[in-house]
Amino acid sequence: MKNTVPHALIENFLNHTPTWYKLTIMAFLILNPILLVSAGPFVTGWVLIVEFIFTLAMALKSYPLQPGGLLALEAVIIGMTSPATVYHEALNNFQVILLLIFMVAGIYFMKDLLLFLFTKILLGVQSKIILGLLFTIMGAFLSAFLDALTVTAVIIAVALGFYNIYHRVASGKSYHASHDSTDDQDVKNLHRENLDNFRGFLRNLMMHGAIGTALGGVCTLVGEPQNLLIADKAGWEFMEFLFRMAPVTFPVFAVGLITCFLVEKMRWFDYGYQLPDPVRHILLDFETEQQNRRDSGDTARLLVQGFAGIWLIIALAFHMAEVGIIGLTVIVFITAFNGIIEEHQLGEAFKEALPFTALLVVFFAIVAVIQDQQLFSGIINYGLSLEGSHQIGMFYLANGILSSISDNVFVATVYIEEVLRALKAGTINRDQFDLLAVAINTGTNIPSVATPNGQAAFLFLLTSSLAPVIRLSYGKMVWMALPYTLTMASIGLLAVYFLLDPMTTYLYDTGLIQHHSLSSPGSPAGSSGH
Repeated sequence: MKNTVPHALIENFLNHTPTWYKLTIMAFLILNPILLVSAGPFVTGWVLIVEFIFTLAMALKSYPLQPGGLLALEAVIIGMTSPATVYHEALNNFQVILLLIFMVAGIYFMKDLLLFLFTKILLGVQSKIILGLLFTIMGAFLSAFLDALTVTAVIIAVALGFYNIYHRVASGKSYHASHDSTDDQDVKNLHRENLDNFRGFLRNLMMHGAIGTALGGVCTLVGEPQNLLIADKAGWEFMEFLFRMAPVTFPVFAVGLITCFLVEKMRWFDYGYQLPDPVRHILLDFETEQQNRRDSGDTARLLVQGFAGIWLIIALAFHMAEVGIIGLTVIVFITAFNGIIEEHQLGEAFKEALPFTALLVVFFAIVAVIQDQQLFSGIINYGLSLEGSHQIGMFYLANGILSSISDNVFVATVYIEEVLRALKAGTINRDQFDLLAVAINTGTNIPSVATPNGQAAFLFLLTSSLAPVIRLSYGKMVWMALPYTLTMASIGLLAVYFLLDPMTTYLYDTGLIQHHSLSSPGSPAGSSGH
């Protein structure tokens, strides 16, 4: 009786996920109320955290919003937290929500310019080592001022576009013919080796670009959602955030570029693929054709996007408004001057960010449980019982390990809230809080490149339509990220131990940053707290 309503309800539950995954989530939902009665809220709270991290780690099976959201909803229903506390957490982090809604949508309207730049780099540079470094640097620079997900989306669009072009030609078709690039059946034997090398070449560039988004994303207030969240709690403006992170982020950035050079030069970890000459000629011919078809209207749109990019960087650097509001000005400016005025055209820009925005509010619900049940108090107290560099290093490692299997925004939210609570209780002083905030931010951003779970840009790449055609699997991504994970995470830890405290003292002495008052954390980033 497969056509019954009960059967349909079971089939529709987390549709398209494996049966074992559905049963696991249902088991979680049944187990939690039983545990609450038998073992108490503290044990149940920790079980809930493990269950929620499971949904994040299994993001390739199901987007975590649905299973994680069910767990969060159940936590509220059974009294682990309250709707008022969830609302309070979301309201406290409203700047991050604005960032995701408006900044990501704003950068969406700059895609033509970003596509133009990456295309010029891809076809204009013949040295693979230099090309890898440029993709890493461009990914880092753009992610420092824009949004890592959108930058990754642009790189994916460039790579997928060029892959489709060559795959058509290799299959004996014209540039603009309809074609299924996932099927190699029509690829001529003459092109098969070139196609395999081209796939490896694109895999390399995608990973360099994705690593670049992590290198740049950790540096600035807008680079990653958790950065703004941490800066908001600390009361740091754009330039202060940049300077405070510099003792860790600058050495990590340097070693990231050295790692890029070495893996390409030595052809380690599946790197070192070259762009075959026949492929380059086909892509150059196509780009020449596209350039000849570009009219004055296209050029004008690129100029408008360029002006918007300059405004964005200046407005962020001088903190002319809150980040989300600056993103809104970008939307208004570009759409007004580029003729995008219909509601449905505007709506497309918001599709990318809103699912993650909803997931972020689910994070806040789990954080509300942690706060109400004081689940992390023991871990935080142990970390705070350590002294000096050992304390900062422990927070860096704890955040890094957890972020590599979970989501870095969730981890950062939990830890910064607990450290802020310790400050307000008088357990630590303001200077300690600032150092720990740097350790939390760098810990969630740098070691998390180890797996696609830790970096949203990595997960976005892995779940894109490009990944299967260039043979980029989960295991392959972990393997190709390994040299970066080892070098960047290690240098980050050494910098936290040996450079952060003395360099922060130097920044105080030179006046680049100032000591904050005890009341500064929790005030809006950019408010007076000196």
